[in-house]
Amino acid sequence: MGWLIALAVVASVLFLPLGFSAIYRQNDPGVWLLVGPLRFRVYPRNQKKKSQKSAQDKEKKDTSKGGSYKDFWPVVRTIYAFLGEFRRKILVRRLELKVILAGEDPADLAMNYGRAWAALGSLTPQLKRLFRIRKQNIGVECDFTAEETLIYARIDVTLTVVRTLRLLSKHGIKIIKQLLELKKLRKGGAQL
Repeated sequence: MGWLIALAVVASVLFLPLGFSAIYRQNDPGVWLLVGPLRFRVYPRNQKKKSQKSAQDKEKKDTSKGGSYKDFWPVVRTIYAFLGEFRRKILVRRLELKVILAGEDPADLAMNYGRAWAALGSLTPQLKRLFRIRKQNIGVECDFTAEETLIYARIDVTLTVVRTLRLLSKHGIKIIKQLLELKKLRKGGAQL
């Protein structure tokens, strides 16, 4: 009887949903580990713990600011390879992408706005075909006062423990290296 209980515990742990949540924005990019309903910050580790209420308030206030799209592109390629391998086995709980276009000329900004929506409009059905997406929020905004185009992105992905271990062993190290290079670049280090 004891071995049945142990087998049930092991099976429930192996099929516990694990995942990650990644947010890319100007002042506070980060990666969190999701274990069932719990969330643990993985990157950057040296963040001081704040009360949960103030962190949620900050997230609501800072969602309109993104980071440079030039820094974001190498990470997108790695994440795409990461997601492509297990595309139908994972669940994308939340997908947010906001492109904030910069420019002073209204005509140029309108043209770029139309191009951005055309690109996102063709991307959205492809994402739905490739992945199981529960909730998505994709949009384009214009900012006449910004100096450069910014991107805000968030993705919450979950897998079972068995599939997560296999995936992290293959792609996890590559993503961590790219995030560390991005951090070094922001501090004025070597370029990507």
